[in-house]
Amino acid sequence: MKKIISLLSLAVLFSCQPKTEESETEKAEPVKELTLLVGTYTKRDSEGIYMIKFNPETGDFREVGVTGDIEDPSFLALSPDKKYVYSVSEIGGGSVYAYALGDSSLNFISSTSSGGVHPCHIAVDKTGKWVFTGNYSDGSLAVLPILGNGGVGKFVQAIKHTGSGPNKDRQKEPHVHSVNVSPNNQDIYVPDLGIDKVMAYRFNDSTGTLTEGNSVAVSAGSGPRHFTFHPNGKYAYVVQELTGKVTAFKYSDNTLETIEEVSTLPEGFEGKNSSADIHISPDGKFLYASNRFHDSIVIFEIDQKTGKLQQVSHHSVLGQMPRNFGITPNGKFLLVANQETDNIVIFERDAESGKISPTGKEIPVSMPVCLLFID
Repeated sequence: MKKIISLLSLAVLFSCQPKTEESETEKAEPVKELTLLVGTYTKRDSEGIYMIKFNPETGDFREVGVTGDIEDPSFLALSPDKKYVYSVSEIGGGSVYAYALGDSSLNFISSTSSGGVHPCHIAVDKTGKWVFTGNYSDGSLAVLPILGNGGVGKFVQAIKHTGSGPNKDRQKEPHVHSVNVSPNNQDIYVPDLGIDKVMAYRFNDSTGTLTEGNSVAVSAGSGPRHFTFHPNGKYAYVVQELTGKVTAFKYSDNTLETIEEVSTLPEGFEGKNSSADIHISPDGKFLYASNRFHDSIVIFEIDQKTGKLQQVSHHSVLGQMPRNFGITPNGKFLLVANQETDNIVIFERDAESGKISPTGKEIPVSMPVCLLFID
């Protein structure tokens, strides 16, 4: 009898113990998914802009919808309040499409001319009042007003660049490749592949007007393409499409001062290459760039005191023609859009070394060329 009572006492004792860590974990709130928007070329099987829900802790994903009725939505931008999404369309001269961002869809608002021919890039200023388009074929940029309903009005200013570069096949004329808004919202930097310059403009966010600032020349024949600011606001970097190099700048109000130029390619590489995109990790420690044909992501460590770059490693993108790529806001994953193999490959990122490793997961999308994370 004493033995039975003792066992009952133990049962009562354990039933009164605090909840275990496992039970606490079971009741933990689910991880908030990110929204991933994918811009594409619609020449093959793509239907437009894809919306995917992405788990930033596990790398799992699920497709929730696609926005059709737009051709070649090759680049996307988000309004500061995260209510609206803007896309270029390269077909028919060039257009800008405005959408309201829903939980599972993009809801069309309006479309208008991009103010130039074949827009390949789009950006929104920090007030959420203006859209900038970079038009590749006629070497122009335009400023368009954002209307009260989130739609975009007719451009209020369009600027055409002039000049050429030494590469006779690619630099016969200007080719604007991106438009980038500075942290202070007053400097707009526009890499032009055709004239080997990062054109600089001062921006008046009350009137939407641009006036030329302190533009910077880069190495002849380099073909500057995409551009990014360091999170600390002190440095900026541009990737060169034609030479596969990155130019580092010291940035201050209205001024870019060249620090150095480094190659994105392995030492001794002499094959075909075309660099595309550039991003910095959220913690500001590492810079990444994509190389087409070499089909790689290169990683640099950033010296926080000087802004200089030290190459860390190269990684295969497990596909062909990596265009845009994106890093999740928590820095845990890096996703690469491989245009020619119709896949978005998911890599896990090591925060200490900056290196990336395949997760074995990939998102099937035809001709992906732009990735936009929304948290």
